[in-house]
Amino acid sequence: NFPTTLERAFKTPMLCDVTKIHTGYSVTPRVTHCTEDETWGKKGGTRKIFMAKTSTFEGGEASLDIVLERRENEYWKIEISDFKMPSMGVEKFQGEWFTKQLKEGEVEVLYKYTMFSNSLLLYPFHWLFTKIIWKNYMGHVLENVKKLAISEAPYVND
Repeated sequence: NFPTTLERAFKTPMLCDVTKIHTGYSVTPRVTHCTEDETWGKKGGTRKIFMAKTSTFEGGEASLDIVLERRENEYWKIEISDFKMPSMGVEKFQGEWFTKQLKEGEVEVLYKYTMFSNSLLLYPFHWLFTKIIWKNYMGHVLENVKKLAISEAPYVND
């Protein structure tokens, strides 16, 4: 649960400065910036994501984010695809962010994600990566979102 307003819990993960929430974790590089994000936050909106250099990624453009659905103060569905970094057959990720006000100043947040693989041979590895590394990374991201929502950090897009 987030001790904040429904609007802050809803808007912060998608409209905040993405570099403040995707700070890197384990083998996942940190996000350095976005470009072409003028439409981000609206249904059909996109942004290009850029990440830092790591031992497995030269740094630079990493993926494309797309807003698939936005229901104000209730639900987001986004897709991360068009990977420019090694994805080992992962086609895309889809994330869903649900918010529900429990009482004034307390919001229930549920974040779900789905990995799509285009390799039957590598699927067991993708499944392990998603269940171990990605799950831990998303827990880290969720904590960062919560801190920003509570601190009332400004939005980049709205």
